[in-house]
Amino acid sequence: MTAKFKSFWIAFGSLFLLDQGCKVWVVAHVVPGGRWTFMDGLEPLLSITHARNPGGAFGLLVDWPWGSRLAVFVAVAVLACVAVWIFYRSMAPGERFNAAALGLILGGTAGNLVDRVTRGEVVDYLHLDFGGRGAWPDFNVADLGILLGVGALILELLSLEGASRAGPPPRGDD
Repeated sequence: MTAKFKSFWIAFGSLFLLDQGCKVWVVAHVVPGGRWTFMDGLEPLLSITHARNPGGAFGLLVDWPWGSRLAVFVAVAVLACVAVWIFYRSMAPGERFNAAALGLILGGTAGNLVDRVTRGEVVDYLHLDFGGRGAWPDFNVADLGILLGVGALILELLSLEGASRAGPPPRGDD
């Protein structure tokens, strides 16, 4: 079993199970539209909500019929899975960082896809409120995993680009 295999499946499984567990807890304990403060001092910055999103990010496609929305979201999820698999297969066996990032992306994609197929919408439960400067749309751990995975891949790409522009390391005086 390679390092990339372990990193990928640990990141995937951890994110997927955490997201699904949080969604089950929120559905059971927070009324739809309600809010729960889990840590004094963080309210209103961070709180737990129970929001439902039938559309995509920022409410995209919310006006489309359910069947059409589901078809688009399933197609996008399948394309994302294929892209993750292609990238994963091209990586060296020891690439833990990129493998974990891909696992987060796949875990988040799967977490939200399970919601869409079983509930017809995604359960969002994390709420960030910046006081007078507005609030971020509610999101979930699956969304966060996708964001962190993509961000990690971008950082890796930028670091490789910077290293290639710097050229080879200088040789010492022999």
